[in-house]
Amino acid sequence: MKIAIIDYGMGNIHSVAKAVALFGARPVITNKKNEISSCDKMVLPGVGAFDDAVLELEKQDLISVIKEQVDQKKAFLGICLGLQLLFESSQEAKIKRGLGILSGRVVKFRPESGLKVPHMGWNDLKVVAGNCPLLDGITGNSQVYFCHSYYPDPADKSAIAATTHYGLEFASVLWKDNVYGAQFHPEKSQATGLKMIKNFVERC
Repeated sequence: MKIAIIDYGMGNIHSVAKAVALFGARPVITNKKNEISSCDKMVLPGVGAFDDAVLELEKQDLISVIKEQVDQKKAFLGICLGLQLLFESSQEAKIKRGLGILSGRVVKFRPESGLKVPHMGWNDLKVVAGNCPLLDGITGNSQVYFCHSYYPDPADKSAIAATTHYGLEFASVLWKDNVYGAQFHPEKSQATGLKMIKNFVERC
């Protein structure tokens, strides 16, 4: 099985590729449309700013192939900013809209007493969709690693597969049909994160 790790210059691509390879899949780090199309699944990592990411995806002409492959029901995993880019808009963005694969928006944490933004470090997952293939075998209150100032606010609340509390309860895992998203970094989340990568390779 080949899994495209989409390289648009803003992701933790090599850690993701290494995690995918642990479970028998062949990671293909690429920004070429034909290579993405030839793979069985896709991962869109992301670190950085929303506008910059959309500009890079446009510059490299990757948006159309991502949407086409999602429409063809290939399994897709967005990580951190890679998840946020799937939405229609973000409060972080000044000039760009998102890909619109998921309905909703991305909003910023409001600093409260003792609440630091960005949200950085380990925090709990509360699984709310026990049938989500990405979360198979993941128990309640598993710890995963976050580094973000914005979080997804999906219009379709049934797409929320897990939540995390940080001043408020926010969606930290999303699942809609063949589209999966993690607001945290599974590739940095030790055994729990690697279990999710294994599930994406084997079950999604």
